[in-house]
Amino acid sequence: MREVIRRELVRIWHHPRYLIILTLGAIFSFVFFATMMNEGQPQKLPVAVVDMDHSYLSRRVCHELNATQGVSVKAVYDNHREARLAMQRGEIFAFYEIPKGTYNEVLQFHAPHFGLYTNNAYLLSGSLSYKQLATLGMMAAAAVQREVFRKKGYDEDRIMGIIQPVEFDTHPIGNPWVSYRIYLMTTLVPAIIAFLALLHMVYLISREIKEGTVRGWMRRAKGDSVKALLGKMLPYTFHYSLLVMVANLVMYGAMHFPMEGSWPLMMLFSILLIAAAQCAGIFIAGCIGDDQMMMGITAVYGALSFSLSGFSFPIEAMPRVFTGISWLYPIRHYYLAYRDIAIFGNGIEHCWPNLCALLAFGLLFLVGAYMFGKKISYGKDNQ
Repeated sequence: MREVIRRELVRIWHHPRYLIILTLGAIFSFVFFATMMNEGQPQKLPVAVVDMDHSYLSRRVCHELNATQGVSVKAVYDNHREARLAMQRGEIFAFYEIPKGTYNEVLQFHAPHFGLYTNNAYLLSGSLSYKQLATLGMMAAAAVQREVFRKKGYDEDRIMGIIQPVEFDTHPIGNPWVSYRIYLMTTLVPAIIAFLALLHMVYLISREIKEGTVRGWMRRAKGDSVKALLGKMLPYTFHYSLLVMVANLVMYGAMHFPMEGSWPLMMLFSILLIAAAQCAGIFIAGCIGDDQMMMGITAVYGALSFSLSGFSFPIEAMPRVFTGISWLYPIRHYYLAYRDIAIFGNGIEHCWPNLCALLAFGLLFLVGAYMFGKKISYGKDNQ
């Protein structure tokens, strides 16, 4: 197997561009997510107010909106149509509509109605805009209620007991800052690196087939497909494992992302994630002889891993069949281990099923190596 590893290192030396490009892609992804949301959440999302009342209350609403960090009032319109057209053009993500006579209804102890419109075609910006405006709307309603009760002669303790009978003390576990950067980077960056390792592994095998160099490759492994594939895989396992471990060190160290559990255990799962992704790639390459077809299936398999891993949408909320399918993806087990180790501070006694699942991808490697040895067509001996 040492001859195979030596041969692969020579091939890397003579053709380094593929490894360099994929490494730069991983670094770019890390920097992109690290800088895109360096404040934790998108700030000053553009919103608008349709002010048909032109009163103290409507001006106060505009002032309070501008005072929040999440949104900024880009424009104040006189009618609904202008605001709707601005939303359709993508200039704003949400707007308040304050009907005419709202302030007078408040003074007469009536219940005026505000309109709140959000553009959820942009999921994150629309949801955050809705959250900010809805929270401000509830605060404004509470302020109006307090003024009404004050005029009726109620004391402050009784007023607060009516307006807010139950007070909630929230504790966001694992991400107390509610930072989207932590949410995205801790799972998405390792997933991207594993995806690159998967694609690269399949590409290396397809390249051997396409260039007709399989005979020289297998000769150095003495005809053993397991040694041939393992020798080709290990240099890249080391490289991509190093990338994901450095990324974790930066996130949990320099960037102070929450890490309640064991660092060595988290690093072990990082290495197993890369190895399992490569084993899945070898299985695909071993079962499919055509080099173009294996690259296409690998791309589909890898792309679906981002949806079926469970960190973007909970698996429990999907149809039951996807629960079993999700276990076919290494990133799913890495995500569950990350949740147990980094967020809850658990040890191996809680995440051993995921450890065993990642190790089980070694069986896919053996099956892929067997199929590769049986089905591969040896071409001309170039190397």
